[in-house]
Amino acid sequence: MKKILIVDDEMATRNALARSLKNIYECITAADAELALEALDKNPDTSLLLTDYKMPPGMNGVELIREVKRRRPSIGCILITAFADVDLAVKALTDGGADDFITKPILNISHLEARLSKVLKTGHLEKRVAELEEELQGGTTSLEGFIGSSERMREIYKTIRLVAPSSANVLILGPTGTGKELTARAIHRLSPRANGPFIPVECSAFSENIIESELFGSVKGAFTDAVDKAGRFEAADGGTIFLDEIGEISPSTQVKLLRVLQERTVERVGENKRRPVDFRLVAATNRDLAKLVAEGTFREDLYYRLNVIEIHTPPLSEHPEDIATLATRFTKEFSAANGNKVTGISSELIKKLEDCQWPGNVRQLRNVIERMVVLSSGGELKASDLPSELQSSPITAPSPKTSTQVSQLLTNSETSKKAKLYETLALCGGNKTKAAAMLGVTRRTVQRWLAQQTGDK
Repeated sequence: MKKILIVDDEMATRNALARSLKNIYECITAADAELALEALDKNPDTSLLLTDYKMPPGMNGVELIREVKRRRPSIGCILITAFADVDLAVKALTDGGADDFITKPILNISHLEARLSKVLKTGHLEKRVAELEEELQGGTTSLEGFIGSSERMREIYKTIRLVAPSSANVLILGPTGTGKELTARAIHRLSPRANGPFIPVECSAFSENIIESELFGSVKGAFTDAVDKAGRFEAADGGTIFLDEIGEISPSTQVKLLRVLQERTVERVGENKRRPVDFRLVAATNRDLAKLVAEGTFREDLYYRLNVIEIHTPPLSEHPEDIATLATRFTKEFSAANGNKVTGISSELIKKLEDCQWPGNVRQLRNVIERMVVLSSGGELKASDLPSELQSSPITAPSPKTSTQVSQLLTNSETSKKAKLYETLALCGGNKTKAAAMLGVTRRTVQRWLAQQTGDK
């Protein structure tokens, strides 16, 4: 049971409130602000404060809330005030840190319970946001958590925070290995549905005949070997369903999915009964759905149903400054998981990793680090531990998309690295990002080469 601290100088009032709430909360009472702060110190797991405004000499209710919020920002605080003091209560909400207020006499306990529950839920979500942001920015270790504090990743965290509390459908777009499912899970964990199920579905893993029974359920006899079973949408009732690789579903399945989204009901395969379902939909794909719509292979009306809110998970090339953090975290993770005595990762190896192209993005980097840790005999991971296919320097191994002019520069054995770099920058009008793309390296690598050659950063 959550703990609530009830503060009122009238014993009859605080005891009556405690009796009314005892079946829902573990109630602690105090007669004044000083005793309330002492009780708070003794009960650090207190979740709610319910305090009268008028108190004996000393702090009043607003001042108590302000001090409680200073000490414990996560506690939900409700001020009890007379109807004549409503203006004061509103000021307490805007300036004093109160989360809500209620006027006395409190005659409707159900109304009070609802207000307390709302404040508690809001506080829970804010706490989860803070925990997730710490996790996402590298404050904790979690297999489900993002890692990285670059500006690009902070944009993702901000978007997740804004989107999560709503019920809107979300479409996550991004290349393979960029954390689309992690984004979906984060949205779920920060939403009011966090206590409900999170049901992931890999749409590309099922044939056209099977995907519909997986999503919507089936009844015995509907097709060969069919049995009575609920589908993934029913399993997600009260929670979130995540449809990964949504661009792979067939036109007929698209029609049925559109109907589910419109009516919030499902019809099992082989059955003429519609069942209501309460779900939030998050979908993802690495394909260009707008292009598929233009080509006529994906329904336009379904696309707009899915794409209420769009989130782009960035390729690793867009936030290379996170590579060092990612590599270090993965090294620790796999060293612990394999009982390996790897103690760290060398700066030379970090530079090599930053120079590499990562078409498989974070997932590929993670797999490479796991391979190195497993094959290591212990100690610090070094540049020589990097798999042979990643050992060659990108400056002499440009990507296939390199322009003809730059290809000629890179294959000219008489051209120094410095000349190659300067000529490529000249071709790009001095734009380091474009030069990096043409050379098949990251922008950070170009900056480091410039620093090495000229001391210019």
